Amino acid sequence: MEVSMFLNTLTPKFYVALTGTSSLISGLILIFEWWYFRKYGTSFIEQVSVSHLRPLLGGVDSSSPSNSNTSNGEADSSRQSVSECKVWRNPLNLFRGAEYNRYTWVTGREPLTYYDMNLSAQDHQTFFTCESDHLRPADAIMQKAWRERNPQARISAAHEALELEDCATAYILLAEEEATTIMEAERLFKQALKAGESCYRRSQQLQHHGTQYEAQHRRDTNVLVYIKRRLAMCSRKLGRTREAVKMMRDLMKEFPLLSMFNIHENLLESLLELQNYADVQAVLAKYDDISLPKSATICYTAALLKARAVSDKFSPEAASRRGLSTAEMNAVEAIHRAVEFNPHVPKYLLEMKSLILPPEHILKRGDSEAIAYAFFHLQHWKRVEGALNLLHCTWEGTFRMIPYPLEKGHLFYPYPICTETADRELLPMFHEVSVYPKKELPFFILFTAGLCSFTAMLALLTHQFPELMGVFAKAFLSTLFAPLNFIMEKVESILPSSLWHQLTRI
Repeated sequence: MEVSMFLNTLTPKFYVALTGTSSLISGLILIFEWWYFRKYGTSFIEQVSVSHLRPLLGGVDSSSPSNSNTSNGEADSSRQSVSECKVWRNPLNLFRGAEYNRYTWVTGREPLTYYDMNLSAQDHQTFFTCESDHLRPADAIMQKAWRERNPQARISAAHEALELEDCATAYILLAEEEATTIMEAERLFKQALKAGESCYRRSQQLQHHGTQYEAQHRRDTNVLVYIKRRLAMCSRKLGRTREAVKMMRDLMKEFPLLSMFNIHENLLESLLELQNYADVQAVLAKYDDISLPKSATICYTAALLKARAVSDKFSPEAASRRGLSTAEMNAVEAIHRAVEFNPHVPKYLLEMKSLILPPEHILKRGDSEAIAYAFFHLQHWKRVEGALNLLHCTWEGTFRMIPYPLEKGHLFYPYPICTETADRELLPMFHEVSVYPKKELPFFILFTAGLCSFTAMLALLTHQFPELMGVFAKAFLSTLFAPLNFIMEKVESILPSSLWHQLTRI
């Protein structure tokens, strides 16, 4: 009785305030859920439910002894995932002064992220410095220059080092960051080569005299390899492709153990430009090995060569009638293998997604690697007649073989879950990062959005038409409780009145 009296005393303003408050709370939850999903790729409410509420409600404890084998398997997969999420130096990275900065001058956009440039600074300190740099004044200056964040301060330090002596690393910095054309960069790299070879020969004779000299020789070797590789890339960019191929082959013969630089990927791109497909196949035979780490360049170049054998005569209608020939089947399998390794590449090759300048570092199997590959290799796919048509007809079939790519792969390990987060750090803000597998909006976000919209609409209608909404509310409640009233009437008619009287008293 008291409850009914309390409800009767409530005014429409109370209901307006109630629905408005609930609408506000729902809106705040929706905004937080959406932000959390965009940042971390999962629903906060769902994560809390699974991680904290489920164990309290009697969920299975994954750390129990009975699940020890499963846990070990998951640990192995997680270790593999971490190793696959390692960030690598882009073998075909552009020149900052001659290419990245020119893009900034024209568009006003920064193509490199702070995270990417910070990784490059760490690479430079690792490859171009050593503990004995303090013994040579120019090297001591350059050791500080590589740590500078301000580009102008780095360039000034390089000029200061060159005033003391011919310093190879100072020439490298100027060629990378100050030179505004590839020809100017090549000129500076040639000067760096002269200084670098002199230091390399000197440290080569002293490398066995102690650990300090050994570290200095290792640094001089890295510097020399870097200079020769960049000179080969300058030749490639200036149209002297055969000269670039010769320089890369000589470099790989001279320093066969420095596979971390991935010079073979530069060689593959240059050979494709020359349309020397037999030599491309020979390089692939050496590096497309089960024991060596894969890359998009390796997988998609292998697919391109197999597609080249059948793509000019391939017709999806004819293939559906007669079935695929052996050569066509091999080409399709190679495309499926490449797409499983990096599923982001086809959209760039088929120009379904716009390209941007590739970053200085890439994440294997990620969007950054796809951009770097397509930026340089799209022209090679276009040159092979029908190759893009074959790719367009077959690439989506890969996903039928791996319906749950984060749990189980087909030819490779399961797709790592960390790629989206790392790619967002590597790629500029104006680029829409490609996500695989595509995440659907969680149920909680959709439910909160619906609840927020519904309560906001109720608040507005109650405020504008309080009497009409009261009529609707009564009609709604009477309809809602109609089945219950019907059941109660039936019970009253069936049960004896005395028994029903006793029950009501209870």
